[in-house]
Amino acid sequence: MIVKTEGIVLKTFDFRETSRIATFFTRDFGKVKGILKGIRKDPKKFGSSIEKFSVNDIVYYQHRNSDLHLVSHCDMKDFFSGLRQDLERMTAASYASELIDTLMPAEEQNLEIYNLMQVFLKDLQTTGDISKLVQTFQIKILSLSGFQPHLEACVRCSKNVAQRPCFSLRLGGLLCGGCKDSVGEATPISLGAVASILHIQKNNWDAALRLGMVPFIKQELRYILNHFLVFHLERQLRSTRFLT
Repeated sequence: MIVKTEGIVLKTFDFRETSRIATFFTRDFGKVKGILKGIRKDPKKFGSSIEKFSVNDIVYYQHRNSDLHLVSHCDMKDFFSGLRQDLERMTAASYASELIDTLMPAEEQNLEIYNLMQVFLKDLQTTGDISKLVQTFQIKILSLSGFQPHLEACVRCSKNVAQRPCFSLRLGGLLCGGCKDSVGEATPISLGAVASILHIQKNNWDAALRLGMVPFIKQELRYILNHFLVFHLERQLRSTRFLT
């Protein structure tokens, strides 16, 4: 079956002497892997060089018995040139791409996450606070993919946590004082950090970015979010180490 859709390039690698395999996160079909035969021998054969995190219109032959499809056309729509001259912005874009590739199952549409990646890449070209942008993206994608931490009440007993909250990586949420002692492992987290995550979860992208964060809150969020993702993904993303 011939399929046409729009997709963001998550990663590529060379295949044999003339071809390249790309993983796209597409608007209509989720994460799709395709081979572009002959693109390295004749780059003009396609209207795109399939650079990472570029947006492309693609046409491919959908194989029923394989997860590798044959891409026949690929035309560039958006290159996001504003982020490609800055190493920190490139690293943030690589991290977002790697996170989507790791979190999302193959060929399962998620239009909300597709739109999230689009607006993230767009704002990444101009924003001055890259770490806040990355943390907002982390919180949003966890929420949209069903992995969001439980912060409304104690994840173990459902009581309201009004003071000295702790966060359990294993249980994926807040613990009250009593449950913290019985569970035995938890990281202290401020009420300000909890409120910041809840605000970002519940509001749209633009409203989430308008939230003010003092440096110690951002530092807390970096620690909690990165360790939460590592725990549940069961591996460290390669690009995380380069994020400030």
